[in-house]
This record gives sequence, structure tokens and C-alpha cells, in this order.
Amino acid sequence: MTRALAMISGGLDSILAAKLMKDQGIEVIGICFKSYFFNEDSARRMVDQIGVRLEVVDFSKEHFEMVKNPKNGYGKNMNPCIDCHAMMMRYSGELLEKFQADFIITGEVLNQRPMSQNRTALDKVKKESGIGNKILRPLCAKNLQPTEMEQQGLVDREKLLDISGRSRKVQMELAEKWGIKEYPSPAGGCKLTEPNYSKRLKDILQNKKDVEEREIQLLRFGRHFRVSENAKIISTRTADEAEHIKKLLGKDDTIFLARDFKGSMVIGVGELSQEDIEFAAKVTARYSKGKDSEKVVVKYGKYGKPSNNIIEVETITDKELDKYIVN
Repeated sequence: MTRALAMISGGLDSILAAKLMKDQGIEVIGICFKSYFFNEDSARRMVDQIGVRLEVVDFSKEHFEMVKNPKNGYGKNMNPCIDCHAMMMRYSGELLEKFQADFIITGEVLNQRPMSQNRTALDKVKKESGIGNKILRPLCAKNLQPTEMEQQGLVDREKLLDISGRSRKVQMELAEKWGIKEYPSPAGGCKLTEPNYSKRLKDILQNKKDVEEREIQLLRFGRHFRVSENAKIISTRTADEAEHIKKLLGKDDTIFLARDFKGSMVIGVGELSQEDIEFAAKVTARYSKGKDSEKVVVKYGKYGKPSNNIIEVETITDKELDKYIVN
């Protein structure tokens, strides 16, 4: 029986490509990649809707090294889509033997994304992956040259599609036809496509040589302020954010809270000078219920220890905030 590995991003296109192959009688195994910037949660929900097994590949460290300096550059934000797709395909190619599969399926659509899915980009990914002759793009295959899988009769080319462009009308019609009811918006799963997250990532890469995993995870939450090369301040927006951030904090981080008012939890990460402490306290005042008070008392201390330090400050001005804010 013919077997294929389907690269499942968690979006609609990849699951439609897998379903199209499954309906040709091909055994399909889903492959999902996990990194610091995206995970497998959506992919698991998607494969459940078409009855396909999913294997998760964690390539976080290698992927991050590529993100720092991608050969083909970035998209609109910090998304190195061409290099990312090529890396995923290379990994998938290495799994062909493990799963005794014949070829790889992707959900790419010609010209859906102007930079990463035009014909030149698709050809570049095919070449740089090192397994180009084993890649099939079922949703747009009729717009491309026949692959060896089609020529050898493993796949019926007449049952493949010729989708092109940015419209998702055909995909949505197929989803309804096949009973796929739950799917995310396009590019909704990768943090590197988000403008604010990308600004924070760029900032930390510019200011720190060796970035820890937990520092990357912290980029997901709160408002970020760069106060020096060695330190930054994070202000939580919600109680839920505060709970997420607490799981990522260590004994060297400093916590700031308004003593007499409810409000944001503010975190100092790195080596804080006295000036940095004052700035963090002012940010704490600004995002507390006491922001309109003449003075706000802020208590602070190392995470996990009593906040015995006290500082009284005025609320920070918008001009001061704009000077340091990263997003």
C-alpha cells in the first residue's frame, strides 16, 4: 500500500491535502513540527477530524538557530518562511525511511502568499530541502509539473487540484463537503508572523548573545520595555498573563506590585540598576488603579521571596513609556 507523510501545520490547507490523498486510498501519517514559536495543539485537533495519525517532531533548537540568520531572509515580520519550509521538508525526508513512506505531502498553494508561495519560492524550497523529487503539493499540483509519484502511478493526477491565489473559497467549500468544521485562520499559529512578537524577538536578539528558552517564552506575554542592554521590564496585561509568566520566572527576577492598589504585576529581568528599579516602579504605578494618584507606593523583591523593598514614585508619562516600549 502506498504511504505518505503529510506535513500538518494545523491550518486548513494541510489537512485538506492530507484528506485528498487519503481519499485516493493512500495511507497518510501526519507530521507536525514543534518549536519555540508554534506547537502541535491545532494539528491534533485537525487530524482528529479526518482520522489521521499524528507524529510530533520537536526541532526547537535547530529552528531557533535558523531564525536568527535565515539564508533567504524574513517575510513581513520575523518569519523566515522559505527556510522554515525547507527545514521541515528536510526533516520529513529523513523520516521517510523510518515510517517506510513513499513521499511527502504539503498543503502549499501556488501564489497564496506572495513571498513564500510563489513559483520561485516553491522551487527554492524544493531544491533546498534536498528531497524535491519526493514532494507533492496536492492542492495546486495541476499548476505544477507532474511529480515522479504521479508519473509512476502512485498518485492519480486527475484527482489532484489546481488551486491558485489568495482566495480560500475552494478550500472552504472542500472543508464543508468533508465535514471539517473547526479550523484556524491562515497563519494564525506562528508567533513569528505577529508584528509585536517579532519586535520583541528582534530586540532580544540584538541585546543578548545567548538567549534562554524561558526568555523566548516570556516574549508571548505582557508589555515589554527595554531599559538597558542587560535588562528589561515586563508589565502583565491580565491576571491570566501573570499566572503564565510566574511559571517562567526564576530567583534572579524582580517582582514589582503597587502596595495599595490592584493592578499589573511588573517583572524586572536581568541586571537592574537603581534607575531601572525606579522605571519599573513607575510602570507599576501607571498600570495600577492608583495611576491618577500624586504618588504610588510600590513594593518589590526577588521572585519567591518577600517583597520587603519599598519605593514611592509618580506615574510614568506616556512620553517616557514610548521611549522604552518594545511593542
